[in-house]
Amino acid sequence: MAEATTPDSPLFSVIANPLPHGPLPERPFVPGLHRIKHATEGWELRQAAALRRQVFCVEQGLFDGDDRDAIDDRALTIVALSELCGMPDRVVGTVRIHEPEPGEWIGSRLAVAADHRRAGSLGASLIRMAVCTTTARGCARFHALVQSQNALLFRRLRWRTLAEVELHGRPHHHMEADLAHYPPIHDGAAGFLTLARRAA
Repeated sequence: MAEATTPDSPLFSVIANPLPHGPLPERPFVPGLHRIKHATEGWELRQAAALRRQVFCVEQGLFDGDDRDAIDDRALTIVALSELCGMPDRVVGTVRIHEPEPGEWIGSRLAVAADHRRAGSLGASLIRMAVCTTTARGCARFHALVQSQNALLFRRLRWRTLAEVELHGRPHHHMEADLAHYPPIHDGAAGFLTLARRAA
């Protein structure tokens, strides 16, 4: 015969207090699957522009109202799309690249949505797509002005610092990619899928 449960029994304590430290904190749902690709749809370009304004104008205060410049007229926009059930959901990361001289490519405006920065790999995936796109197009040199707090990420991705400079009142590293570590990606419209690593 089972022993009766009383307020003094250990079993009663477990039942009455299933969460002794209170409810678990709520965490917003962040899709783990992303597609990194060239922006080919109007909504992708619009959301990429909106994300850039949020990051560079609102959060960082580098520009007043809009960060768009003349480079955008000739740049290729790359996006990271969150995916739900195999369908694109929204733009959560972006970077642009352009070719000022034959064989020379420059990357700029790398941005990741705040709620996806803890995923840890979106920035690296955008950089990979940017450089691999250009090696498929005969790139001889790829460089960028990188905010100093991001220089370590780029070094881990086989970039080297050429000089330290100031841009828009912020310290930057002028960095160059080691192209030997970036095999060409020819189908940028399809891009590739990446599974984000979520930080604890």
